[in-house]
Amino acid sequence: MKLTFLGAAETVTGSRYLLEAAGLRILIDCGLFQGTKNLRLRNWTPLPVDVGTLDAVILTHAHLDHCGYLPVLTRMGYRGPVYCTRGTRDLCEIMLRDSARLQEEEAAYANRHGHSKHRPALPLYTVEDAERALELLNARDFDVPKQLNEHACFRLLPAGHILGAASVVLHVEGKVIAFSGDIGRPDDPIMRRPMPLAHADYLVVESTYGDRLHGKTDPAAELAEVFASTFRRGGIVVIPCFAVGRAQSILHYIAQLKAAGRMANVPVFLDSPMATSVTQLYGRHVGEHRVSSTEAHAISHAAQMVRTVDESKAILGRHGPMVVIAGSGMATGGRVVHHLKAFAPDYRNTIALVGYQAAGTRGAALAAGAPEIKIHGEYVRVRASVANLSSLSAHADYAELLSWLRSIPEPPQRTFVTHGEPAAADAMRRHIEETFHWRCEVPIYLQTVELPGTADELAANSCADVAHSMPADPDQPANPSA
Repeated sequence: MKLTFLGAAETVTGSRYLLEAAGLRILIDCGLFQGTKNLRLRNWTPLPVDVGTLDAVILTHAHLDHCGYLPVLTRMGYRGPVYCTRGTRDLCEIMLRDSARLQEEEAAYANRHGHSKHRPALPLYTVEDAERALELLNARDFDVPKQLNEHACFRLLPAGHILGAASVVLHVEGKVIAFSGDIGRPDDPIMRRPMPLAHADYLVVESTYGDRLHGKTDPAAELAEVFASTFRRGGIVVIPCFAVGRAQSILHYIAQLKAAGRMANVPVFLDSPMATSVTQLYGRHVGEHRVSSTEAHAISHAAQMVRTVDESKAILGRHGPMVVIAGSGMATGGRVVHHLKAFAPDYRNTIALVGYQAAGTRGAALAAGAPEIKIHGEYVRVRASVANLSSLSAHADYAELLSWLRSIPEPPQRTFVTHGEPAAADAMRRHIEETFHWRCEVPIYLQTVELPGTADELAANSCADVAHSMPADPDQPANPSA
């Protein structure tokens, strides 16, 4: 068996892993690189794999750094199955179409205003490419084995984080190879806790917050303080927000704050057609989250949903106090960029960062206190306050990741720490080695490792007992997708 790290190595984005085993070539995740320019350029570089030789793609979840490269893959000729959970399928239908539309719009904007060095500026992929990718999605229930061939099968386990998020557990050539995906928090207000692993011979684990612990501050209290201080100045709170997961958490807290009288009755705008559509999905996946029907109704009515470009432009002419929630979460594109351009120069306003900010993004620059940020080819002065609200993260911190790993009774033969900035990944490696004494390493980009398998007769039987190898978890329904 061979495992090649085509992404999420030495960086927190671009999740792509190529597993070659049992006569198969399987791509686990197919994500976009985000952040610094040298990383973004990888999206334009041909995948160092002949896509015609790929047998399957398996997605952990629907964030673009895990699924956003699929339209490029299909444009390159991939026509095989793309396995994922039902929640991930439903989210991908929203995410990939929206991502393609934004890419087309941004290319058109750059061509109209001359902001690109390329003539003409082109989108990474088109809506047509996205539609072709969506046709390949093959939805699976959680924790139900799927046979790939005589010697290989896989199943998807709930990982928390966002709707549909899964850890991928492959039984190949008599060995268990597990990919954590992004692990959610055990006390997330919306998502259920991630399901633990019972066994892994080889493990690939994320490390987004491998060097950090989340604060113990109540997220609702943090938001209430930001709102109150900004509204006293007559200002506007701009929240760059991931449309999937984070937007719904913020709306959940806003609904609670308003119901309790802890927040002024100011206008709240959700300026993201994608987030609006995602919010409506929660009623179709009730087994995956903790939200009641009453709470789901409150979330969907906590803000004015902004869909059209004209409605979005109208917000730019309004005055505070108000709240504007818009994508993207790291301010790399989308409608939030226009709001930052309009509202960052005003000292009365606040930019609230509520998620991970990858190096090289506008969000990371804001978090670091940059006096100006570059938008549409020009520098915009940042006079607004910047608030970092880490308690709203949907990623497990290193202590929560260690708790999740503790369920594995026997040490994996090898553990690979990925999906983190270099310092975070190395810190997570140290935490795992010092806590469990496992053989642990941080792979580099494009590294290939060999993973010894087992005799064929054992491999042929390895899938038979997959459904019975998991410990019971009282927080998980028997089948969250059912």
